[in-house]
Amino acid sequence: MEKILIKSYKKPRLNSPVLVGGLPGIGNIGKIAADYLVEKLKMQKMAEIFSQFLPPQVFVSEGGITYLVRNTIYYRKFPGKRDLIALVGDSQGTTQEGQYEMSFSVLDLLAQYKLDTVFTLGGYSIGKIVENPRILGAATDADMLKDMKDAGVVFPRGEPGGGIVGSAGVMLGLAKELFGIRGACLMGETSGYFADPKGAMEVLKILSKLLDIPIDMTDIEERTHQLEQITGKMQEDIQSKITGKPEDLGYFG
Repeated sequence: MEKILIKSYKKPRLNSPVLVGGLPGIGNIGKIAADYLVEKLKMQKMAEIFSQFLPPQVFVSEGGITYLVRNTIYYRKFPGKRDLIALVGDSQGTTQEGQYEMSFSVLDLLAQYKLDTVFTLGGYSIGKIVENPRILGAATDADMLKDMKDAGVVFPRGEPGGGIVGSAGVMLGLAKELFGIRGACLMGETSGYFADPKGAMEVLKILSKLLDIPIDMTDIEERTHQLEQITGKMQEDIQSKITGKPEDLGYFG
């Protein structure tokens, strides 16, 4: 078996497409946002990626059916606009080599469609529950930086410390340095303790502005509300055990 196998389903004609990449990571923000985008825009499957760089496992459905770990590429055409491609999946590459090889393979495949822009999505952990997540960003050029600031992305000095690791950073770097494709990374603030639909929702709001594509947020807003109820109850329970009364959980920081 080759280290990376790409199973193609369709080879559509696309107009200067934009790639949105969201794989599992901090708070699963990138994955939640990209999966939601695929669902709500009713995107069509373009290709599946199987690789030795992914975890050696299958998932098993409730009915007992197995499903090999994979990443998947979807597309959606928008007449009169740039078309959209989304990279979603079950896992990032599990090694440094895997991160580079899988990111390169995706970009190499999509370069034939004259890929215009790359957006990678991820989370930025601050180690405590955040009520109003900021969306931090990084861009490959000054024009992209301006567009992101206009859309509400923030670029605080010194954040994120240590740069952007994983596929969100590697794919952006390879796109710029090896393929000459501009791009940006959107990072939703999150505690990092659990899957965070709230941070993902804020990322999607910014992405909707940058892509000029409306996205129905109803379902993810409901998921966010449910999570807020759960975490609120958790905070009260923890405080009650420590102090005997609910207080602010600022000490978590």
